[in-house]
Amino acid sequence: MNQQDHPYFLTPNSLHPHFPLFVFLPGMDGTGELIHTQTATLDQCFDIRSLAIPQYNFSDWDELTRVVIDLIVQEQINKPESTTYLCGESFGGCLALKLLERAPELFNRVILVNPASSFRERPFLAWGAVGTGWMPEPIYRASTALILPFLAAMGRIAAPDRRALLNAMKSVPPQTVRWRLSLLEQFKLDFDQLQEASVPVLLLAAGSDRLLPSVKEAQRLGNYFPNSQMVVLPDSGHTCLLEKDNRLCEILQESNFLEQRALDQLLTAS
Repeated sequence: MNQQDHPYFLTPNSLHPHFPLFVFLPGMDGTGELIHTQTATLDQCFDIRSLAIPQYNFSDWDELTRVVIDLIVQEQINKPESTTYLCGESFGGCLALKLLERAPELFNRVILVNPASSFRERPFLAWGAVGTGWMPEPIYRASTALILPFLAAMGRIAAPDRRALLNAMKSVPPQTVRWRLSLLEQFKLDFDQLQEASVPVLLLAAGSDRLLPSVKEAQRLGNYFPNSQMVVLPDSGHTCLLEKDNRLCEILQESNFLEQRALDQLLTAS
């Protein structure tokens, strides 16, 4: 694998070396850019890094986990007194679970947003994966708009952000989509290992998710974490972080999920 094919971190806003580290793991698009609607508020109390997975990266779960752990450890070396928040959405939620399974000691707080760990409960998604990889690219790109109503609560997302979501989906080649869907189909966890993780976990579930049974999955995962809580967004779709009425920073504050250092930064910024 060439160096340029390795996952890497984006810094969406300014660097804040004295703020807690906030690591975002994106959904299937892998661009790391769809966190943009949340960065204005998150930037008030966090030093944000967003993972980008290159289009033609075909790493398996073990390799992805290893590379992302290395990236996080390098950031932590540069911030030895900082706490680390890990936030994974959909596909990134599965990756976050893998990181938590392998290296729970790296994280002070973990946020799982509609993790796609329930993928196998939707067999039609796996069937779609078989055809996606063999579609001519123009047909695949044209078909992505048909998926949007299942992926997003369209009326809750501003028009520019709907376009950003569609462009992010179109940016991923069909063979890469097929590969990432196959990873979700193969996804497994060692729940005995997860039960030993004492890190606080917030499970954020969209009540109107038409793609995955996110509330049911959040309830299931919550049974395995000794220190977890769940927040349901009743009217939200799968891509709930893009919705204009959802502010992750406010949800963390209302759920008492901000440790004191991040809370102090937020209150100072207010």
